[in-house]
Amino acid sequence: MSYVGPDFEPPQPRRSRRGPLTVALAALVPGALAGWLVWQAVGDHKEGGSDRTASAASSSTPRSASPSPSRPSASATDDTKPGTPSAPAASSSAPVVSGSLKGKVVVIDPGHNPANFQHASEINRKVNIGTNWKECDTTGTSTNAGYTEARFTLDVAHRMRDILEKQGATVKLTQDGDRSFGPCVDERARIGNAAHADAVVSIHADGSAAGNRGFHVILPASVHAGAADTRPIAAASRDLGEHIAGLFVRETGSAPSNYVGDGTGLVVRKDLGGLNLSTVPKVFIECGNMRDTKDAALLTSGAWREKAARGISEGIVGFLHG
Repeated sequence: MSYVGPDFEPPQPRRSRRGPLTVALAALVPGALAGWLVWQAVGDHKEGGSDRTASAASSSTPRSASPSPSRPSASATDDTKPGTPSAPAASSSAPVVSGSLKGKVVVIDPGHNPANFQHASEINRKVNIGTNWKECDTTGTSTNAGYTEARFTLDVAHRMRDILEKQGATVKLTQDGDRSFGPCVDERARIGNAAHADAVVSIHADGSAAGNRGFHVILPASVHAGAADTRPIAAASRDLGEHIAGLFVRETGSAPSNYVGDGTGLVVRKDLGGLNLSTVPKVFIECGNMRDTKDAALLTSGAWREKAARGISEGIVGFLHG
């Protein structure tokens, strides 16, 4: 998600409060912090802040839980530059977590749309997100070499769909590169709501300054304004986000963001239409910073995207299994 998109506003200065959330994250996945420390030892983390903006949320028509031969697969959308490692096919064949997800509905929201840049007037149209009005959507960000966030989010979404369907879940995407633009952030939210989803995850990658690294999961604040009322889902969404953050660390070896979240990998927001308008548990995940060369090397790797998809999927499964 780019820091120049409309569905984000600059975060306010935050006081450090690492204790409870950091402990919760460590307790969630024993051994996760070991991978984090190794990552920090070899990484070049520099403390810093940033401005931000962006968009996302949920919407699409119900689809069968069984994979269709005609729909894009993860390998079909491994669209990185020539020479980029591809994902190992065998890694997604193993069960994510024991137990069936039969009867569970998961909505995956690939942020942005590859064709948004061709529809500036449509995506700049304002929609009501409860607390205020925001643009329908944004183009998203990209790496310095031109690998776009929209391509990244679709690839990870396809990999997640494959993993979760093998667990028996019914998986719906808010868009599958099959629309000329969007959907708008309010429509994305409505799709998860209409599906009565057990969990919704919006996939993004950030567009912050070089040197800002790591992932963060965005949780809905308790909002009650206009059409927005997240009070019934705030606690469950936090639980979902904490599961995803812990498993993302374990699977990818990535550390929580060094520029937002006070080292917890968790950020609470009240300015995102996709979260404000959701009536089902929902979070966003910024998988890394596309404008940092080290993070970009991960985000453009098919093998790493497979790990990211597994980490997010495992977090969803853990949440759904209670």
